[in-house]
Amino acid sequence: MPAQHDIDSERELWDTYAAGVEDSVFDAGPAFRWTQYSGHGPGPDLLGSPASALEIGCGTGRALAALAGRGVEVTGVDLSPVMAGRAAERWGPSGVRIHCAEVLDYLGSAEGTWDAIYSVFGAVWFTDPLKLLPLAASRLNPGGVLAFSQPPAIPGAYGPQGMYKGGFAGRALYTYRYSYTPRRWVGLLRRSGFESAEASVLDAPTEGHIGTLIVTARTPGA
Repeated sequence: MPAQHDIDSERELWDTYAAGVEDSVFDAGPAFRWTQYSGHGPGPDLLGSPASALEIGCGTGRALAALAGRGVEVTGVDLSPVMAGRAAERWGPSGVRIHCAEVLDYLGSAEGTWDAIYSVFGAVWFTDPLKLLPLAASRLNPGGVLAFSQPPAIPGAYGPQGMYKGGFAGRALYTYRYSYTPRRWVGLLRRSGFESAEASVLDAPTEGHIGTLIVTARTPGA
């Protein structure tokens, strides 16, 4: 049986998460990193030199603010009204545009295209790639870059992985995370209209700790 996404339930789950994010996280200022470890891994240069960028599952908006500080025209989309509202309030004066929407709906209806689309532990991790990746390819300019990061798949656990809201008590709010091997991600991207794709796991700075899957792909032309 395919994953049964309930967008209203998922939105409530992420609203609950967003409400728990401390103000100090927003107040810490712009920050862009692909991994879960401070000062580790590549920075925004992985996107090349885009004039425009879209972050899907933008969360706090700090990565968008970092790109805006480099002169990139940035847009973010997030499913949670609470998170989108907080991010827009914090970063809107800096030229960051935030939309509250489900990512497939947004990519399917939004006007315009971007030089780069990216996700840092965001929407790519939580959206069916068979639906998301072709849409992302269609919204990129020729030679545009899709880049995303997330934890690597647990060996033997591939495809959609169900996840309840933390605590395993209360209302049954849940979502799905999508995990595959690097080789599988490359295959999915190539079949979705990308000309090239690379995927690898960056080791954690501490041996034996969880690494980070980092994936980049580029559309034809340039």
